[in-house]
Amino acid sequence: MEISTEWSKLHKAKRIVVKVGTSTLTHQTGNLNLVRMELLVRQLADLKNQGREVILVTSAAVGAGMGRLNIQEKPKEISAKQALAAIGQGILMHIYEKLFGEYGVAVAQVLLTKDDVAHRQRYLNARTTLRQIMEYGAVPIINENDTVAFDQIKVGDNDTLAAMVAGLTDADLLVLLSDIDGLYTSDPRKDPGASLITLVEEITPEVEALAGGEGSKFGSGGMQTKIAAARIAVTQGIPMVLTNGSRRDCLQFLNGVAEQALFVNQGTLFLPKAHPLGSRKGWLAFSARAAGSITVDEGAAEALLERGKSLLASGILRVEGSFERGQVVEISFGSRIIARGIVNYSSKDLANIRGRHSSEIEGILGPGHEPEVIHRDNLSPWE
Repeated sequence: MEISTEWSKLHKAKRIVVKVGTSTLTHQTGNLNLVRMELLVRQLADLKNQGREVILVTSAAVGAGMGRLNIQEKPKEISAKQALAAIGQGILMHIYEKLFGEYGVAVAQVLLTKDDVAHRQRYLNARTTLRQIMEYGAVPIINENDTVAFDQIKVGDNDTLAAMVAGLTDADLLVLLSDIDGLYTSDPRKDPGASLITLVEEITPEVEALAGGEGSKFGSGGMQTKIAAARIAVTQGIPMVLTNGSRRDCLQFLNGVAEQALFVNQGTLFLPKAHPLGSRKGWLAFSARAAGSITVDEGAAEALLERGKSLLASGILRVEGSFERGQVVEISFGSRIIARGIVNYSSKDLANIRGRHSSEIEGILGPGHEPEVIHRDNLSPWE
């Protein structure tokens, strides 16, 4: 596959989600890097001048709070992080509003939690609102609502949040701006012989194994979260670029110059899957919160993943959790989660019919039940 050709296709992207990390937006002191922020905003404003729609997912609220209060180490206590986010979010938005305003671009602050994308109606509401903001010509600036979020409703990191937003808005491209050039064959900070991987056609276990540890002292995302974000994006048919946000021209590749030299050390492009999930199944797979889990046998796993079949009671080995009809559950085979879906039975009823043939269900539960535990139209495979 011609690498430069794949990269040059990105200039056709009309709706672009750009995520910028704390390490890119701040100095080592934790204070905001205003020069870098201005360079980024200039590029984003220029993309809008080209007639594109831009969504910015930004980190650094906690880092901005740390810088304002001259705190050198990120605290571990949730309440301290939330207080710093509350202090820093206003600082961050004030600077963005001022910088974008210099180019005549309006901005809109959007703070999200896991619940905002996990519940279908709130997901659709967020989708509608973001589209309306873009129709008005403004740039949505999105961050996780760290001030009120706790573990149960946190997305966890802005790499994952950006990938969810890309799916939520049917984006054409996701760009993650980090403090590293892209995905390497090994950690370039430890191995001088490490080489940049400019194109990833498929996220294999070998690619996942290249991910290192955690991020910087001011951020929360390492390479593992970026690979996870890439999986969410490409599975929904959205290409993702990981590149270094410290470059003055970090978004230059979007101008469509096809020369191979442009793409040397430019970053890593993750190609989308040939047969992506739709928006609804993407929500099922990555955004919806699972209320329980179902473990299936090998035959059921093969039917779901290889033949696109519905899940039947006969293939169920174990039911965990307490859930009702219409809720989302995870489907596991062995130790792996292989799919998610909307279940037609409660956990109590499933405990009574697991391993049974569909023709036996009426005799156990009475008439009026579907033959499928999860219909294939309501099932989203992860493989």
